[in-house]
Amino acid sequence: MTKNKNEPSNGFKTEKINNPNRKFAWMDKWIKMTGDMARIDAKANGTYIIYEKNGELVKEYPNGDIFPLHENKES
Repeated sequence: MTKNKNEPSNGFKTEKINNPNRKFAWMDKWIKMTGDMARIDAKANGTYIIYEKNGELVKEYPNGDIFPLHENKES
């Protein structure tokens, strides 16, 4: 079976789409604001946030340090 080059590998398209005529383009601003508010809340509470960066989960601490999230895969 060949892979369609237009089909994303993980099922989610994460790169920004520069098409202002798409149906939910207005949500881009709100999505960015949600991430910004998470950073502000984490800094205020002295905790970290977890998000996906370059296909990998990372932890970002209030001081700006970013580390990969290593999950223990023990059964």
